[in-house]
Amino acid sequence: MSTFPRENDAAKSLFKMLESAVTPIVSGEYGHHHRDRAAMASRVSFTQVRLEAELERYRAECQWGKILALVEQMHAARIHEDDDYGTLLMAEALLEECLLENMDLLRSSTPLMEKTQARLSKAKGYLNTILSRGRLTPRYLNEALLLMAKVHYVQGRYWDAQGMCARVGLEELTQDDQPVYHFRLLAEAFVIKGLSLDHQTLSAVSRVRLSEREEESLSCFLKACDAALSYLQELDKMVTTPHAKMSKGSLFSSAVDVDLGYFLQAALQSAYLCLLQRGHLAQGAHQLRRVLRVVESRGSQSFRKCAAMKLAQVLLSSVSEDSYWPPLGPPPAVWLQREGAAASKDAMYPTVKPPQRYGTDCCFCPQDVVEEAVLLLLITESMTSGEAVISRLPDQAEARQASLRDATSIYDLLSIGMARRGQYAMLSECLERAMKFSYNEFHLWHQLGLSLMAAGKWVGAVSVFKECARMRPDDPSLPLLAAKICIGQLHWFKEAENLSKSVASMGEEAREFLPRAYLALGLSFSLQASEAALSADRNEFNKKALQALNKANSLDPQDAQISMYLALQLALVRQVSAAMEPLQTALSLRADDLLSLHLLTLLLSSQKHHRHALDTLTLALSQHPDNFNLLLTKVKLEEAMFGPAVALQTCEEMLQRWQSQYDVSRSSETDDSSSIPMAERSEVSPVVRKPSIHLNLPDFQDASTGSLSPPSMAVSRLEAALSEVSDLSSTRRQGPTYIWATLERIWLQAGELFMADGRLKEAQFCIAEASSLFPNSHSVLLQRGRLAELRGQLEEAKALYDEALAIHPTGERILVQMGRLLVKTGRVHLGEKVLRDAVQVHSTSHEAWSGLGEALQARDSSQAPDCFLTALELEASCPIRPFTIIPREL
Repeated sequence: MSTFPRENDAAKSLFKMLESAVTPIVSGEYGHHHRDRAAMASRVSFTQVRLEAELERYRAECQWGKILALVEQMHAARIHEDDDYGTLLMAEALLEECLLENMDLLRSSTPLMEKTQARLSKAKGYLNTILSRGRLTPRYLNEALLLMAKVHYVQGRYWDAQGMCARVGLEELTQDDQPVYHFRLLAEAFVIKGLSLDHQTLSAVSRVRLSEREEESLSCFLKACDAALSYLQELDKMVTTPHAKMSKGSLFSSAVDVDLGYFLQAALQSAYLCLLQRGHLAQGAHQLRRVLRVVESRGSQSFRKCAAMKLAQVLLSSVSEDSYWPPLGPPPAVWLQREGAAASKDAMYPTVKPPQRYGTDCCFCPQDVVEEAVLLLLITESMTSGEAVISRLPDQAEARQASLRDATSIYDLLSIGMARRGQYAMLSECLERAMKFSYNEFHLWHQLGLSLMAAGKWVGAVSVFKECARMRPDDPSLPLLAAKICIGQLHWFKEAENLSKSVASMGEEAREFLPRAYLALGLSFSLQASEAALSADRNEFNKKALQALNKANSLDPQDAQISMYLALQLALVRQVSAAMEPLQTALSLRADDLLSLHLLTLLLSSQKHHRHALDTLTLALSQHPDNFNLLLTKVKLEEAMFGPAVALQTCEEMLQRWQSQYDVSRSSETDDSSSIPMAERSEVSPVVRKPSIHLNLPDFQDASTGSLSPPSMAVSRLEAALSEVSDLSSTRRQGPTYIWATLERIWLQAGELFMADGRLKEAQFCIAEASSLFPNSHSVLLQRGRLAELRGQLEEAKALYDEALAIHPTGERILVQMGRLLVKTGRVHLGEKVLRDAVQVHSTSHEAWSGLGEALQARDSSQAPDCFLTALELEASCPIRPFTIIPREL
């Protein structure tokens, strides 16, 4: 209650100030007659000021419906009876409402006809009346001329529109202490003039005149853009700090969102669009950066989103890494010279009312083109995601589709930018946020699936591709993408089988994907056969795999991959001679295919043509020198042909090659948070690198005598080596797992060679190296068991084999080593059982059959000779390494 008198006093004082300000205007005629007439004049004057203040506000906020209501009040109060101010307001309101209803026609440059546009016809009639009477003051006359220019433009009379703009006195619109809506009128005046110049016919215009006209229109667009931004900023100030002339009810009115009309939108966008359309990419990008540095206002958010997306599009499509320039600097002189300009256009055409811009102190500045583009898109994506229309109501369908189109454009650009930096995980997170408004929107779901696949999120990718297949059941590529992941990464072979069958069931409708579907089906059967525990199941799966692969080959005999996998399947069932024919077809189609050359090497080695196999392998290595799978096969061939010493030299080369290719001690010194790929970081920001870890095979022999070193020296060298291993293990978590699995295989292979050469200390060192990488690996435990067995530590060897079997119960070599050890230690029946398990799971392993024969022979069984004969037959077709080392994947 105590505040009410103060508010009342404030209102009274405001009324007295307004009364004293306006009374001299109207009291001259009535002041010496009657006191009551003077009071009435004061009240009328106050009403006029209030109405004019509200009219200025509504014209600034483009609330045309409220303007028409206020004009009626103004006529009722007999205000502005001696001029056409009310008629001007009615003409403006009718014209602007007409333009808002016909935005699509304006965007397509379709002229509006008076016959079909009643409001346009009425507004034009009002304006003709106003201009013919000439009763307006110069200020309002300028506004009438501008409105008539707008009418001429929307009707397609561009010469008349330009003439009207020439008659507008712009100095009236640029004076100090002008109302806010004058900034809007100024922007519209410039953009109408510029658009009119662009639309005029140019057939008879000389090249010089054409260039002058282009420059004139561009200067108009630049000035229109700055004036429009200034208008939006001033509108924000007006809403947050209302003028004293406004009524008490208007002081507390809530802010109204401004609906930017066609000409305001054109004023904001025409400058950079004009530059880009003329091929001035550097100046267009510079203009986009200028407008994005303008202090944000509530009406400019939608425009800023469009500008940021356009700038990102220009950067990603037209600016290379080498030609990039910082956002705060002017375009490079090379770009300007190429575009035929001496300086940027904003410097050549200074604006009358420049908008307020953010300061450049302590601001973040991107370092490369992709970084700037991605940052712009992430900001835009955040705004778009928050403003997305998620309502499924029918009346929201159009708004929802528009929102979805904007979001799709942004996510497509994000996919391009982030893919250049390999930021697939971040891309998938952005696309996951889009799912809330992407129900049944195939494109975004498909993009999400591809990003999850690239990011290594396999389970999520399969689920998304299944959802995509539900949306488009006639698209065969979607189930095959899911099957590819199931086969190659998740090892969901039954799921891959079902997905492949769904494509194969399409028949001819699957088109070129039908052979690929049968290929995927064959691979899924083949992999299930490799995992089958029962011989009957394995044979059935192998039979189905051959049928599917033969079907794929008959559908597309020119597909080298199908021919190669058909040959591989034949090799897996030990039809070595039959495998040669499709393999030759594959090599004739693609002579440098890595897997085909590797398979040929294994087939030649299974026929005991080791020299030809090594020659083929040398050819493959000449084309793929860094392939460690080929190098491991080379080690096995050299061991068989030349002995362990020569093979150890290849192991040494492999270690050096691994170190040069995957030097984690260097990569660990770099900043993992950088968006720049590893290959590019050395060029962008060189770092000081520590010395790398040296990987070498051990040599515990005396160089002069060739005899073993004294035990103390061997121990000291082993301790030094193990300390180096600990250094390596401390950094082993850097990088993907497969590179460390490769290093583990190299060390274990070297350990096997040392054991074959009788050098157990060196073998222990190599196994320790591998154990430091993956201490619980079944391969490491197997080699440790073999080493313990060679040293006579049989109980320890058995314990290590037991641990390896617990991790990998169906491992062929583990079962064979365990069975033979049990037979060796007198537990023949238990060893026989283990070896029978090995034969059941690995029916083509000659070592398993030979071990079973030894176990049966130890108890004088008549079945032993049959086992030995089977082992001999299998050994005759056994490759130097298993055929399963050839990866089976789409």
